[in-house]
Amino acid sequence: MTALDGAIDLHSHSTASDGQYPAEQVAERAAAAGVAVWALTDHDSVAQLRAGRAAAEAHGLRFVPGIELSVHLDKREVHLLGHFVDPESAELRGFEDLLAEKRRVRMGEMIHKLAALGVALTPEEIEKFSGGKTLARPHVARAMVERGIVGSVKEAFDRFLGEGRPAFVGRHRMPVEDAIALVRGAGGAATIAHPGLNRIERGDLERMKAWGLSGVETYHADHVPSQREKYLKICAELDLVPTAGSDFHGPEVAPGRKLGMVSMSEAELERLEARRG
Repeated sequence: MTALDGAIDLHSHSTASDGQYPAEQVAERAAAAGVAVWALTDHDSVAQLRAGRAAAEAHGLRFVPGIELSVHLDKREVHLLGHFVDPESAELRGFEDLLAEKRRVRMGEMIHKLAALGVALTPEEIEKFSGGKTLARPHVARAMVERGIVGSVKEAFDRFLGEGRPAFVGRHRMPVEDAIALVRGAGGAATIAHPGLNRIERGDLERMKAWGLSGVETYHADHVPSQREKYLKICAELDLVPTAGSDFHGPEVAPGRKLGMVSMSEAELERLEARRG
């Protein structure tokens, strides 16, 4: 690998899941932000990885194909990132189709709950914000913003769509050990996303390492310095790779998260790639 001149950002989203921009525009923005290595990690979807790779090559970026999976650790939701996955993996494609159908059913349940609250949205109003098969709560929130029901995506979650709010509907999630096996079976390396946001502790990471976890997203856009220090220490103790991700969705969805705002070392990237399944 030649020396890199730019940031390494291993966490971003396109319209294949809940991002604001298609993969081509995310790649363009990554290049403009000084990113050298860029991963596209859509929720439960590999639909735009082919387009992402082509766009990355056009902008001189090294592309890391990825995915983000919503999974269960005991009774908690956590998010698992897969990096260097094979976009043509039959297992990933099959899982994507299964999740897309379950998300569509879930969206119908949310529409029904919102209607009971006096908020009438149609599937078409929501689906126009999705560039792929995956429908997610931010698509509902953006439809609510467009209608003037709320002023922001955050307000939609705070009032209606967040866990415990009146229009919340839980989603299908697989056990984290099964998700790690899925990622590794697709040739990827599994990393736990934003552990500070999900209150992941050392014991949790020990268990997940035994199941094949390769790394921890230590340098996340929302982690404060003390959280980064905490997970760096755990990574050193457990021989896990500390990774970096802006978790970019676009300013309408997640304002404040900018591509390339966090980074990791080239040596850490090489260690992560060496741990592919």
